[in-house]
Amino acid sequence: MISIIVPVYNAEAYLDKCVDCLINQTFKDIEIVLVDDGAKDRSGQMCDEYALKDSRIKVVHKPNGGLVSAWKAGVKESTGDRLCFVDSDDWIDTNMIEEFMKVAGSSDKEILVADAYIERMKGDGLQSEYVSQGIKAGKYDKADIEENIIPRLLGNETRYITFSRCVKLISRKLIENNMQYADESLKMAEDMSVMVPALMDCESLAILDRKAYYHYLYVEESMVHAYDKTAYSSMEKAVEMTGRALEDKFEGEKLEFIKNRLDKEHIFLLLLAVKNEARGNPSGYRKNILKIYNENEELINNTEVEIGSKSNKLLYRALKKPSFFNLSLLRLAIKIYYR
Repeated sequence: MISIIVPVYNAEAYLDKCVDCLINQTFKDIEIVLVDDGAKDRSGQMCDEYALKDSRIKVVHKPNGGLVSAWKAGVKESTGDRLCFVDSDDWIDTNMIEEFMKVAGSSDKEILVADAYIERMKGDGLQSEYVSQGIKAGKYDKADIEENIIPRLLGNETRYITFSRCVKLISRKLIENNMQYADESLKMAEDMSVMVPALMDCESLAILDRKAYYHYLYVEESMVHAYDKTAYSSMEKAVEMTGRALEDKFEGEKLEFIKNRLDKEHIFLLLLAVKNEARGNPSGYRKNILKIYNENEELINNTEVEIGSKSNKLLYRALKKPSFFNLSLLRLAIKIYYR
């Protein structure tokens, strides 16, 4: 059986579309775990109404604790051999689980991965952007994963495999064995600290060939101007928890190599933190970016990363040399881009 876990918080505008696509999956041997994370709107009540209509739906009501605490609660309540995660404002195609199961093997340490669409709100409609995995489609066994995937998993400008817990079907054991690294205080990069360890433990991996079933909803009007004051601290915590997982799983030269890749990944996360400040904190971005630099000066100056995109080059310049001119240039560029 497949367990589909849906964290729900103030999602009444989107929940019908999300749940409808789950109960209409062509693969029927599923349970749907809706986790009401202390929603303040009708979301919790809607979850109970769905459960009355479909016996495969379970509902968990809990005090608000954030996304990580919600999906963790869903995992504990679920009983399936494989886990699928869907966020409550997103949706999946009705054949997604069936298509995953067509390529599923017998390993209890398996991850199946598909591509996805980003759905942007544009006026009265949606504009779809296809997002593919960086890794070549195909099946990979334990030896392939250890030799060719783990060394490339961290520290790339474009992710080799997305760290999102969504767009995947994941063996229960891989999540349960690595939930300890998923810190409930994280609000950004939260999937990294559980999915990187899970991918490190994976013994069977399948990347579907140019198939996208998951739809991420991106509401541009609200996202563009959003500022998260916890972004930097969350990313630092995610790196810390991921590093702890690597130390538990590797040793010697292999650990040294993987932690070097984590340092590179850390730089790319710092670029996101810098972007968050320059984009959404007009009165305090200079002070906070200088703080980011001062707290990571040695890492920034001693870790080289390969950067191709113009936007990331501008962010990297501001991160390495946070002068008044560079930070002002970055702020101006972001204002024009997001105008």
